Amino acid sequence: MMPPQRGKLIVFEGLDRSGKSTQCARLVQHLRSSQPHPTAVEHLRFPNRSTPIGQMIDNYLSGQTQQEDHVIHLLFSANRWESAAGIEAALAAGTTVVVDRYYYSGCVYSAAKGVPGMDLRWCRQADVGLPRPDVCLFLDLTAEETARRGGFGAERYEEKGMQKRVGELFAELQDGWDERQDMVVIDAGRRVEVVEREIREVVEDVMRRVDQGGFAVRHVRGR
Repeated sequence: MMPPQRGKLIVFEGLDRSGKSTQCARLVQHLRSSQPHPTAVEHLRFPNRSTPIGQMIDNYLSGQTQQEDHVIHLLFSANRWESAAGIEAALAAGTTVVVDRYYYSGCVYSAAKGVPGMDLRWCRQADVGLPRPDVCLFLDLTAEETARRGGFGAERYEEKGMQKRVGELFAELQDGWDERQDMVVIDAGRRVEVVEREIREVVEDVMRRVDQGGFAVRHVRGR
């Protein structure tokens, strides 16, 4: 019996309120219902607030507790590492994993604080070795546009100045780092259905290329 083709690791990134959760859910539904061959899919979201570490992060994000900046950054990273073995096992079993936020967010949100010594290089280091996505779909929307969307401001980082700096650092990741090879920029300012259609096209192309090439799971590399 032939071993199953490995699953694909698909990540959604972008500023807060850029439509990541909506598009994640739509893609998961599409893949699971695809005919004649539905795709086995696991849907994850970071931070995973169901774990003890995730509960600490949730309390911080909602403003209930305070954390030193280095500490909260490493907690975010530890939250991803909690799921790393499970992600690799799912991919090896042929299950595609779709993730709402990943280490890219962990790097840029911490670096955006401007804390001395916590630049992008330092913030990225804790995630070296994590499973690396086959594609990262970056939903591109300006800080001004996200601030006009419903629910903006409910959590700690949802402040326009912070979001603007986060956007700048996402752009830096796309220019001169390994991540530029993984990230596909999607204009998220269009109608939901139009964005969804482009995402499907990108994902289908990536899945086809991985299946044809037999690519092994990659990992985040140091720099």
